[in-house]
Amino acid sequence: MRSLRRFPVWPHGGERGAWLCEPHEHSLRDGLKGFGRFQAALSHFVSEAEAVRHVLNELKLTVLEMGDEEGGSAGATLEGSDVLFTGKEFFVGISKHTNQRGAEVLANTFKDFAVSTVPVFGGSRLKNICSMGGPDTIIISSSDGAKKTLRVMEQLTDHHYEILSVTEDAAANCIYIRGPAKADFLLHPTAEECPNSVPAFQRLTDYTLLPTACSEASKFGSALSSLCLLINKKPNY
Repeated sequence: MRSLRRFPVWPHGGERGAWLCEPHEHSLRDGLKGFGRFQAALSHFVSEAEAVRHVLNELKLTVLEMGDEEGGSAGATLEGSDVLFTGKEFFVGISKHTNQRGAEVLANTFKDFAVSTVPVFGGSRLKNICSMGGPDTIIISSSDGAKKTLRVMEQLTDHHYEILSVTEDAAANCIYIRGPAKADFLLHPTAEECPNSVPAFQRLTDYTLLPTACSEASKFGSALSSLCLLINKKPNY
């Protein structure tokens, strides 16, 4: 796997069309190949991008957009669900939704953190098989494909991470939040959705666990992290 160079700051979430980084936000321009799952639904995703852009502009965040200009980011495809930030570095999953060129555009745009590309085995997107469960903890599916991806990540990184293995693939997609007074919160699928992964989550004894149902959204291919953008900024009304 080719290890790319750098790009900054903490992405708080977001997925298909946008993800957030302090002090920048990165989004996909309307019509960029790979922005939506289906070309037939392009108009829906255009309106989705406009809605996200409107909110980010209201919050006075800097928006960096991938375009389709020749010599710029032409040919780049990148989806937030393939971008995992650990607090120390970025892993970009190469999948049906994200290509090498997309990862290169990010690496060239954001230069403060190492960026490594990894193959996505056993899932359609990187965050279908792993997510962050804390500053130094990666939650990952116990599937054979996820283990193969993890081995590549371990070969590319210079950092040590604790690994929390969960049985169901859906349980690997969580949202970690550092709250007030350094309190730790973890949004994760419910016991009804992922019963076999409950014991793994219960090992996080210092966390406030927030089971969050996602069964209806999952029918459309959505996971917890693809349903929100967490923004560490209050609007000025």
